[in-house]
Amino acid sequence: MENLVYAIVLLPLIGFVINGLFGKRLPKALVGGLATLVVFAAFLISVSIFIGFPADGTPVIVKAFEWFTIGGIQVNFGFQIDQLSLMMMMIVTGIGSLIHLYSIGYMSHDKGFYKFFTYLNLFIFSMLLLVMGSNYLILFIGWEGVGLCSYLLIGFWYENTEYGKAARKAFIMNRIGDLGLLIGIFLIASQTNALDYLSVAQNASKFEFDGVVIMFITLSLFIGAMGKSAQIPLFTWLPDAMAGPTPVSALIHAATMVTAGIYLVVRSNFLYHLSPSTLDFILVIGLATSLIAAFIGLRQNDIKKVLAYSTVSQLGLMFIALGVEAYTSAMFHLMTHAFFKALLFLGAGSVIHAMSGEQDMRFMGGLKSKIPVTYWTFLIGTLAIAGIPPLSGMISKDEILVALWAKSPVIWGLTLFSAALTGIYMFRLLFLTFFGNFRGTEDQKHHLHESPISMTLPLVVLAVLSVVGGFINLPHFIGHGEYQNLAHWLEPLYVYGAKHAEVPFNIEMILLAITLVMVAAVFFIVRNIYVTKNKMAQPEENYKGWERLSAKKLLIDELYNATVVKPVEGLGKGTRMFDKLMDRFFNFLGFGAVESGRSFKKFQDGNVENYVLIMSLAIGLILIVNFLLQ
Repeated sequence: MENLVYAIVLLPLIGFVINGLFGKRLPKALVGGLATLVVFAAFLISVSIFIGFPADGTPVIVKAFEWFTIGGIQVNFGFQIDQLSLMMMMIVTGIGSLIHLYSIGYMSHDKGFYKFFTYLNLFIFSMLLLVMGSNYLILFIGWEGVGLCSYLLIGFWYENTEYGKAARKAFIMNRIGDLGLLIGIFLIASQTNALDYLSVAQNASKFEFDGVVIMFITLSLFIGAMGKSAQIPLFTWLPDAMAGPTPVSALIHAATMVTAGIYLVVRSNFLYHLSPSTLDFILVIGLATSLIAAFIGLRQNDIKKVLAYSTVSQLGLMFIALGVEAYTSAMFHLMTHAFFKALLFLGAGSVIHAMSGEQDMRFMGGLKSKIPVTYWTFLIGTLAIAGIPPLSGMISKDEILVALWAKSPVIWGLTLFSAALTGIYMFRLLFLTFFGNFRGTEDQKHHLHESPISMTLPLVVLAVLSVVGGFINLPHFIGHGEYQNLAHWLEPLYVYGAKHAEVPFNIEMILLAITLVMVAAVFFIVRNIYVTKNKMAQPEENYKGWERLSAKKLLIDELYNATVVKPVEGLGKGTRMFDKLMDRFFNFLGFGAVESGRSFKKFQDGNVENYVLIMSLAIGLILIVNFLLQ
């Protein structure tokens, strides 16, 4: 297994090096094929390790070398292969290979083709380090690596100034979170004298239950998760990140990188169990993020922006589950979300490709018959995220809702409302894009065409996964939990035991019925508005009340600009002015020294007679002063 583990990590790195050094001189087919092949090979190896993983679930530690020892803490560079890392490895490499294949067609005419695949391979390598590392320090290296790749890919079309600003915004907001993560890692090292997960888990019982130290550690780690997984208040970077090419949105900002925060909390479950106060805070932040992002998504008209706010909202839903220690439910929804959200983003890319770059849904419509493969796969993704049975999204959402009912009916009701908002903006997106009459230009209508096979094949595969993915962890009331394969698989990870929702069967059936009625009502109401009545999206200036607030994104960006960006820019301008003043002051001192030297130089002319005369006068002056003082 050791060599296989090394191969998984090294294959994307090899692709990065080859394409980075020689890609500019290689044919595009070879560049794209190589980049895709190394990731797909890593996926096949991950599957083979999954099949041969020990039945007792014992983690496999692969030590590459002893990294360093400091202050009694020995840190090894190695990998931990267990249920969680295997699950993430298969998601990252499986969906990653599909998105690489899709990108071959999508980016075929881009002049930076080889650079794009170079960055994608570097991202996969960094993400694998993050999820496979055996300690928090290797996780941090991967964490920073995916942050760097995110910056490079968001600003890939850097000639556009706004895209460059979006990349910088993502980089800075993630650095804020990364500082919290780093502080948390330092505290873990100082308190447990270890950094590897197994040793920290063994020493975790030494912490005082819900004490100040464990609370500070878990909050610091969660701040890192807030930045990477786009939670309030560090969430505004992700919608702006849609400036990058659409495959980037699918890979980094839907299926993999933004789930790193979820992975971090689940990996550290032995710490969070000891801090209920932090879990309550996570629950509140996740709920607020889910509701606010869903509300903003209601009146966005950019197809990718709708999906971006949907991602933020769904990540909030996962954190809600983490807040009640429903770790398996959170990971289950992470997996199903990776399937249908990657499908939706790639489907949106296919729509944009067909519309010659148009992203505004107000200028689409009637695409159902023009791009049928894209339509049917996009429909499946929409039904899955909305919660239509028996698709994957419905099953994973239902698990979370049941766990929330066990915690609090109020929290369940608010989360159900967020799920209703999800259905509203997703059905609105579907109907505005694919139904009604075509609202684009004649030139766009003339060029409408289905995407090539390299783009539609990943759509079909992801659509199938969106349909069957939920069967991996069927609701526990089916067969009394016999078919909850994922729950059984992940259970050994939880040091203090897995959290199970204790809800009576009849109550669970009532909750499920309420959810299904809500989803059906949302579908027919939105269909009546946008299909039967053929209501079109209005210009933003026509919006009033809540619609205006939603379209303006609750003015959160404006608030941040007024309270953070402008003051910092003002401080920067003030610092530059102070720097200029200091430059002038020291230049003046230098000028004075030079001029005084020139003046005194006149008296240092080398004439001995003058020196003797000056010395004699000075001696005489000293004698006179001395005589007068007496």
